[in-house]
Amino acid sequence: MQFIVLKKGPLMLFLLLVITVSAAAVWFFGTSGSLPAASRQAEEQIREIQMVTGEFSAKTSDGKEIEAYRWDPGTVFVNKGEKVRLTILGVNGKEHPFIIEGTNIKGVVKQGEETTVPLQFDKKGIYRLICQMHSNKDHFGPMIAYIVVD
Repeated sequence: MQFIVLKKGPLMLFLLLVITVSAAAVWFFGTSGSLPAASRQAEEQIREIQMVTGEFSAKTSDGKEIEAYRWDPGTVFVNKGEKVRLTILGVNGKEHPFIIEGTNIKGVVKQGEETTVPLQFDKKGIYRLICQMHSNKDHFGPMIAYIVVD
């Protein structure tokens, strides 16, 4: 009767090799099917865009207080037909009633609150988000953001 003597080092190396080859085979054969580069679900995702209201204020040399309001960021880019959720946080100013030119979209952003606006543009162009409270320099504006649709 013959006995085979195995040393611990080579045995461990052999077991590690078997485990590695098995794992590689499972990975290779388990994922060999083709995967779509884009799915229908990805096409229907809604992109989030965050915006805030902001204010600049200063005092002139003669002591007069001046201020200007703005949307930040001042320009956002979206694709034609893309579904977008624009969320505007009111930071400065009590409230900002707004319209988006060329659409029927209007709303109000109040200080300390978020206003959510669903967007989807069917035509390329530049759409202005205009605060009706600060529409020109006489009313601390113009407070205008640009939505560029490509």
